[in-house]
Amino acid sequence: MFGIGTLPDLLRLVVVPVLAWTAWRDIRTRRVPNVVWYPLAALGLVLLAWELLGVFPIETVFDRLYLVRAGLSVFFIIPLSYLFWRLGGFGGADAKALMVFAILLPTFPSYAVGGTVFPLTRTTLGVFSMTILTNTVILGLGYPLMLAARNLAAGEFEFPISFVGRKVSVPSLSTAHGRLFESPDGITRNGLDLDALRMYLRWRGLTLADVRENPGSLRDPATIGETFDPTDGAVHREPATDGGVVASDGDRAGVADGDEELADDPWGADAFLDSIEGTAYGTTPEKLRGGLELVAERESVWISPGIPFIVPMFVGLVVAFVYGDILFGVLGALGIV
Repeated sequence: MFGIGTLPDLLRLVVVPVLAWTAWRDIRTRRVPNVVWYPLAALGLVLLAWELLGVFPIETVFDRLYLVRAGLSVFFIIPLSYLFWRLGGFGGADAKALMVFAILLPTFPSYAVGGTVFPLTRTTLGVFSMTILTNTVILGLGYPLMLAARNLAAGEFEFPISFVGRKVSVPSLSTAHGRLFESPDGITRNGLDLDALRMYLRWRGLTLADVRENPGSLRDPATIGETFDPTDGAVHREPATDGGVVASDGDRAGVADGDEELADDPWGADAFLDSIEGTAYGTTPEKLRGGLELVAERESVWISPGIPFIVPMFVGLVVAFVYGDILFGVLGALGIV
Protein backbone atom coordinates (compact mmCIF):
# COMPACT_ATOMS: atom_id res chain seq x y z
CA MET A 1 0.00 0.00 0.00
CA PHE A 2 1.05 3.60 -0.57
CA GLY A 3 1.81 5.25 2.72
CA ILE A 4 3.34 8.38 1.26
CA GLY A 5 2.16 10.13 -1.86
CA THR A 6 -0.03 13.09 -2.41
CA LEU A 7 -3.15 12.76 -4.51
CA PRO A 8 -1.51 14.69 -7.40
CA ASP A 9 1.45 12.27 -7.35
CA LEU A 10 -0.89 9.27 -7.41
CA LEU A 11 -2.84 10.71 -10.32
CA ARG A 12 0.41 11.25 -12.22
CA LEU A 13 0.93 7.48 -12.39
CA VAL A 14 -1.67 7.35 -15.18
CA VAL A 15 1.12 8.41 -17.53
CA VAL A 16 2.76 4.96 -17.20
CA PRO A 17 0.06 2.82 -18.92
CA VAL A 18 -0.61 5.56 -21.46
CA LEU A 19 3.05 5.75 -22.46
CA ALA A 20 3.26 1.94 -22.53
CA TRP A 21 0.47 1.93 -25.12
CA THR A 22 2.10 4.67 -27.21
CA ALA A 23 5.44 2.79 -27.14
CA TRP A 24 3.72 -0.37 -28.36
CA ARG A 25 1.95 1.56 -31.10
CA ASP A 26 5.16 3.35 -32.09
CA ILE A 27 6.90 0.00 -32.57
CA ARG A 28 4.08 -1.36 -34.73
CA THR A 29 3.12 1.66 -36.82
CA ARG A 30 5.52 4.56 -36.09
CA ARG A 31 2.35 6.61 -35.57
CA VAL A 32 0.98 8.05 -32.33
CA PRO A 33 -2.34 9.95 -32.52
CA ASN A 34 -2.25 13.50 -31.18
CA VAL A 35 -5.37 12.89 -29.10
CA VAL A 36 -3.27 10.83 -26.68
CA TRP A 37 -1.50 13.91 -25.32
CA TYR A 38 -4.47 16.21 -24.71
CA PRO A 39 -5.90 14.48 -21.59
CA LEU A 40 -2.42 14.14 -20.06
CA ALA A 41 -1.64 17.80 -20.73
CA ALA A 42 -4.98 18.83 -19.21
CA LEU A 43 -4.36 16.68 -16.14
CA GLY A 44 -0.88 18.18 -15.84
CA LEU A 45 -2.22 21.72 -15.92
CA VAL A 46 -4.81 20.93 -13.25
CA LEU A 47 -2.25 19.29 -10.97
CA LEU A 48 0.29 22.07 -11.56
CA ALA A 49 -2.32 24.70 -10.65
CA TRP A 50 -3.28 22.66 -7.58
CA GLU A 51 0.30 22.58 -6.32
CA LEU A 52 0.99 26.22 -7.19
CA LEU A 53 -1.99 27.25 -5.08
CA GLY A 54 -0.51 25.19 -2.28
CA VAL A 55 2.76 27.14 -2.18
CA PHE A 56 1.12 30.57 -2.03
CA PRO A 57 1.75 32.72 -0.14
CA ILE A 58 5.46 31.93 -0.58
CA GLU A 59 6.84 31.69 2.93
CA THR A 60 9.51 28.98 3.00
CA VAL A 61 12.59 28.01 1.03
CA PHE A 62 10.71 24.88 -0.07
CA ASP A 63 7.99 27.02 -1.65
CA ARG A 64 10.59 28.99 -3.60
CA LEU A 65 12.41 25.80 -4.57
CA TYR A 66 9.19 24.32 -5.96
CA LEU A 67 8.59 27.42 -8.07
CA VAL A 68 12.14 27.31 -9.45
CA ARG A 69 11.90 23.62 -10.32
CA ALA A 70 8.45 23.90 -11.88
CA GLY A 71 9.59 26.96 -13.82
CA LEU A 72 12.65 25.14 -15.16
CA SER A 73 10.50 22.21 -16.22
CA VAL A 74 7.92 24.29 -18.06
CA PHE A 75 10.07 27.10 -19.44
CA PHE A 76 13.15 25.06 -20.30
CA ILE A 77 12.03 21.53 -21.23
CA ILE A 78 9.14 22.68 -23.44
CA PRO A 79 11.23 25.07 -25.59
CA LEU A 80 14.05 22.51 -25.69
CA SER A 81 11.68 19.82 -26.95
CA TYR A 82 10.34 22.15 -29.61
CA LEU A 83 13.86 23.07 -30.69
CA PHE A 84 14.93 19.42 -30.98
CA TRP A 85 11.82 18.74 -33.07
CA ARG A 86 12.54 21.66 -35.38
CA LEU A 87 16.14 20.49 -35.82
CA GLY A 88 15.00 16.96 -36.63
CA GLY A 89 16.37 15.38 -33.47
CA PHE A 90 12.90 14.35 -32.27
CA GLY A 91 9.77 13.21 -33.99
CA GLY A 92 6.56 15.11 -33.38
CA ALA A 93 5.22 12.54 -30.92
CA ASP A 94 8.52 12.50 -29.01
CA ALA A 95 8.50 16.27 -28.60
CA LYS A 96 4.84 16.28 -27.51
CA ALA A 97 5.53 13.57 -24.94
CA LEU A 98 8.36 15.59 -23.40
CA MET A 99 6.22 18.72 -23.37
CA VAL A 100 3.53 16.80 -21.51
CA PHE A 101 6.11 15.52 -19.02
CA ALA A 102 7.26 19.09 -18.42
CA ILE A 103 3.75 20.02 -17.29
CA LEU A 104 2.61 16.76 -15.70
CA LEU A 105 5.88 15.80 -13.99
CA PRO A 106 7.75 19.00 -13.17
CA THR A 107 9.19 17.89 -9.80
CA PHE A 108 10.06 14.56 -8.22
CA PRO A 109 7.01 12.65 -6.98
CA SER A 110 7.21 10.52 -3.86
CA TYR A 111 5.73 7.08 -3.20
CA ALA A 112 6.20 4.69 -0.30
CA VAL A 113 5.81 0.95 -0.69
CA GLY A 114 6.37 -0.76 2.63
CA GLY A 115 9.39 0.95 4.09
CA THR A 116 10.91 2.03 0.77
CA VAL A 117 10.38 5.45 -0.77
CA PHE A 118 10.50 5.74 -4.56
CA PRO A 119 12.22 7.12 -6.58
CA LEU A 120 15.29 5.78 -4.82
CA THR A 121 17.60 8.58 -5.99
CA ARG A 122 16.85 12.26 -6.44
CA THR A 123 18.88 14.89 -8.22
CA THR A 124 20.02 18.13 -6.67
CA LEU A 125 18.23 19.98 -9.46
CA GLY A 126 15.01 18.15 -8.68
CA VAL A 127 13.36 18.54 -12.11
CA PHE A 128 11.69 15.22 -12.83
CA SER A 129 11.02 15.86 -16.51
CA MET A 130 14.75 16.50 -16.97
CA THR A 131 15.47 13.15 -15.32
CA ILE A 132 13.12 11.40 -17.77
CA LEU A 133 14.92 13.10 -20.67
CA THR A 134 18.42 12.17 -19.50
CA ASN A 135 17.33 8.59 -18.77
CA THR A 136 15.88 8.36 -22.27
CA VAL A 137 19.04 9.65 -23.92
CA ILE A 138 21.24 7.24 -21.95
CA LEU A 139 19.03 4.27 -22.78
CA GLY A 140 18.82 5.36 -26.41
CA LEU A 141 22.62 5.28 -26.68
CA GLY A 142 22.42 1.52 -26.24
CA TYR A 143 20.42 1.11 -29.45
CA PRO A 144 23.45 1.07 -31.80
CA LEU A 145 25.04 -1.64 -29.66
CA MET A 146 21.86 -3.71 -29.88
CA LEU A 147 21.84 -3.33 -33.68
CA ALA A 148 25.49 -4.36 -33.91
CA ALA A 149 24.85 -7.43 -31.73
CA ARG A 150 21.85 -8.39 -33.85
CA ASN A 151 23.86 -8.07 -37.07
CA LEU A 152 26.79 -10.00 -35.60
CA ALA A 153 24.51 -12.83 -34.50
CA ALA A 154 23.00 -12.94 -38.01
CA GLY A 155 26.46 -13.10 -39.60
CA GLU A 156 25.92 -9.78 -41.39
CA PHE A 157 28.27 -7.52 -39.48
CA GLU A 158 29.85 -4.74 -41.52
CA PHE A 159 31.62 -1.84 -39.87
CA PRO A 160 30.39 0.83 -39.34
CA ILE A 161 26.97 0.37 -40.92
CA SER A 162 26.03 -2.47 -38.55
CA PHE A 163 25.81 0.04 -35.69
CA VAL A 164 23.14 2.12 -37.40
CA GLY A 165 21.39 -0.21 -39.82
CA ARG A 166 20.24 -3.76 -40.43
CA LYS A 167 20.03 -5.93 -43.51
CA VAL A 168 16.58 -7.18 -44.50
CA SER A 169 15.09 -9.04 -47.44
CA VAL A 170 13.49 -6.84 -50.06
CA PRO A 171 10.05 -8.53 -49.79
CA SER A 172 9.96 -7.63 -46.09
CA LEU A 173 10.11 -3.91 -46.93
CA SER A 174 6.32 -3.92 -47.35
CA THR A 175 5.96 -3.94 -43.55
CA ALA A 176 9.32 -2.48 -42.46
CA HIS A 177 9.90 0.95 -40.93
CA GLY A 178 12.71 3.38 -41.65
CA ARG A 179 14.52 4.25 -44.86
CA LEU A 180 16.86 2.58 -47.30
CA PHE A 181 20.48 2.85 -46.23
CA GLU A 182 21.54 2.29 -49.83
CA SER A 183 21.13 3.81 -53.25
CA PRO A 184 22.34 2.54 -56.63
CA ASP A 185 25.55 4.48 -55.90
CA GLY A 186 26.22 2.76 -52.57
CA ILE A 187 25.66 3.41 -48.87
CA THR A 188 23.81 6.63 -48.05
CA ARG A 189 22.25 8.20 -44.97
CA ASN A 190 19.63 9.87 -47.17
CA GLY A 191 17.94 6.91 -48.80
CA LEU A 192 14.31 6.47 -49.79
CA ASP A 193 11.83 6.49 -46.91
CA LEU A 194 9.93 3.19 -46.82
CA ASP A 195 6.63 4.97 -46.19
CA ALA A 196 7.22 6.91 -49.42
CA LEU A 197 7.92 3.64 -51.24
CA ARG A 198 4.61 2.23 -50.01
CA MET A 199 2.84 5.44 -51.05
CA TYR A 200 4.17 5.10 -54.59
CA LEU A 201 3.22 1.43 -54.84
CA ARG A 202 -0.29 2.12 -53.56
CA TRP A 203 -0.63 5.05 -55.96
CA ARG A 204 0.08 2.71 -58.89
CA GLY A 205 -1.77 -0.29 -57.41
CA LEU A 206 1.42 -2.37 -57.45
CA THR A 207 3.19 -4.73 -55.11
CA LEU A 208 6.90 -5.13 -54.56
CA ALA A 209 6.58 -8.47 -56.31
CA ASP A 210 5.21 -6.68 -59.41
CA VAL A 211 8.18 -4.30 -59.44
CA ARG A 212 10.66 -7.16 -59.12
CA GLU A 213 9.00 -9.28 -61.80
CA ASN A 214 8.40 -6.54 -64.39
CA PRO A 215 10.86 -3.67 -63.82
CA GLY A 216 11.39 -3.10 -67.53
CA SER A 217 7.75 -2.48 -68.37
CA LEU A 218 6.86 -0.68 -65.14
CA ARG A 219 9.79 1.67 -65.60
CA ASP A 220 7.97 2.99 -68.67
CA PRO A 221 5.63 5.79 -67.53
CA ALA A 222 3.27 4.93 -70.37
CA THR A 223 2.14 1.93 -68.32
CA ILE A 224 0.60 4.24 -65.71
CA GLY A 225 -3.14 4.21 -66.12
CA GLU A 226 -5.57 4.96 -63.34
CA THR A 227 -3.99 5.66 -60.00
CA PHE A 228 -5.21 5.27 -56.43
CA ASP A 229 -5.10 6.80 -52.98
CA PRO A 230 -1.46 6.53 -51.78
CA THR A 231 -2.47 6.94 -48.10
CA ASP A 232 0.43 8.11 -45.93
CA GLY A 233 2.41 4.91 -46.41
CA ALA A 234 1.85 3.63 -42.88
CA VAL A 235 1.77 -0.15 -42.61
CA HIS A 236 -1.53 -0.15 -40.71
CA ARG A 237 -3.39 1.90 -43.31
CA GLU A 238 -5.57 0.29 -45.96
CA PRO A 239 -4.41 -1.34 -48.11
CA ALA A 240 -2.49 -3.25 -45.47
CA THR A 241 0.04 -4.70 -47.90
CA ASP A 242 2.54 -2.87 -50.07
CA GLY A 243 0.02 -1.58 -52.56
CA GLY A 244 -1.63 -4.47 -54.32
CA VAL A 245 -5.19 -3.86 -53.10
CA VAL A 246 -7.16 -1.65 -55.45
CA ALA A 247 -8.75 1.43 -53.89
CA SER A 248 -12.31 2.56 -54.51
CA ASP A 249 -13.34 4.66 -57.49
CA GLY A 250 -13.55 7.72 -55.28
CA ASP A 251 -9.86 7.40 -54.43
CA ARG A 252 -8.59 7.35 -58.01
CA ALA A 253 -6.36 10.19 -59.07
CA GLY A 254 -6.78 9.58 -62.78
CA VAL A 255 -3.41 9.82 -64.56
CA ALA A 256 -4.27 9.21 -68.17
CA ASP A 257 -2.64 6.63 -70.42
CA GLY A 258 -0.18 7.99 -72.93
CA ASP A 259 0.34 11.38 -71.30
CA GLU A 260 3.15 12.95 -73.33
CA GLU A 261 4.52 14.70 -70.24
CA LEU A 262 5.37 11.31 -68.75
CA ALA A 263 7.66 10.31 -71.61
CA ASP A 264 10.83 11.51 -69.85
CA ASP A 265 9.76 10.42 -66.39
CA PRO A 266 11.09 6.91 -65.57
CA TRP A 267 8.81 5.06 -63.15
CA GLY A 268 6.45 8.07 -63.24
CA ALA A 269 8.28 9.49 -60.23
CA ASP A 270 7.61 13.12 -61.14
CA ALA A 271 3.95 12.36 -61.86
CA PHE A 272 3.54 10.67 -58.49
CA LEU A 273 5.07 13.52 -56.50
CA ASP A 274 3.09 16.10 -58.48
CA SER A 275 -0.15 14.27 -57.73
CA ILE A 276 0.14 14.28 -53.93
CA GLU A 277 0.14 16.92 -51.26
CA GLY A 278 3.48 17.53 -49.54
CA THR A 279 6.80 15.93 -50.38
CA ALA A 280 6.31 12.27 -49.36
CA TYR A 281 8.79 12.47 -46.47
CA GLY A 282 11.29 14.58 -48.38
CA THR A 283 11.40 12.29 -51.39
CA THR A 284 12.72 13.62 -54.69
CA PRO A 285 12.09 12.01 -58.09
CA GLU A 286 15.74 10.94 -58.24
CA LYS A 287 15.62 9.36 -54.79
CA LEU A 288 12.39 7.51 -55.63
CA ARG A 289 13.81 6.20 -58.92
CA GLY A 290 16.99 5.08 -57.21
CA GLY A 291 15.07 3.24 -54.51
CA LEU A 292 12.88 1.50 -57.07
CA GLU A 293 15.92 0.40 -59.08
CA LEU A 294 17.45 -0.98 -55.90
CA VAL A 295 14.43 -3.02 -54.78
CA ALA A 296 13.89 -4.28 -58.33
CA GLU A 297 17.39 -5.74 -58.55
CA ARG A 298 18.49 -6.73 -55.04
CA GLU A 299 17.48 -9.63 -52.80
CA SER A 300 18.38 -7.82 -49.59
CA VAL A 301 19.21 -4.26 -48.60
CA TRP A 302 20.48 -2.31 -45.63
CA ILE A 303 17.89 -0.10 -44.00
CA SER A 304 18.17 2.49 -41.28
CA PRO A 305 15.31 1.43 -39.01
CA GLY A 306 15.50 4.57 -36.93
CA ILE A 307 14.74 4.41 -33.25
CA PRO A 308 11.16 4.69 -32.01
CA PHE A 309 12.21 7.23 -29.36
CA ILE A 310 9.09 6.72 -27.29
CA VAL A 311 10.26 3.19 -26.48
CA PRO A 312 13.40 4.24 -24.55
CA MET A 313 11.32 7.16 -23.26
CA PHE A 314 8.86 4.72 -21.70
CA VAL A 315 11.68 2.70 -20.15
CA GLY A 316 13.32 5.92 -18.96
CA LEU A 317 10.03 7.00 -17.40
CA VAL A 318 9.63 3.73 -15.49
CA VAL A 319 13.27 3.87 -14.35
CA ALA A 320 12.71 7.47 -13.22
CA PHE A 321 9.70 6.50 -11.12
CA VAL A 322 11.46 3.53 -9.52
CA TYR A 323 15.17 4.35 -9.38
CA GLY A 324 15.41 8.00 -10.30
CA ASP A 325 18.12 9.62 -12.39
CA ILE A 326 20.58 7.18 -14.01
CA LEU A 327 23.20 9.85 -14.77
CA PHE A 328 23.03 11.33 -11.29
CA GLY A 329 23.35 7.85 -9.78
CA VAL A 330 26.43 7.06 -11.86
CA LEU A 331 28.07 10.40 -11.08
CA GLY A 332 27.25 9.91 -7.40
CA ALA A 333 28.85 6.44 -7.42
CA LEU A 334 32.00 7.99 -8.93
CA GLY A 335 32.00 10.67 -6.25
CA ILE A 336 31.54 13.48 -8.78
CA VAL A 337 28.28 14.77 -7.29
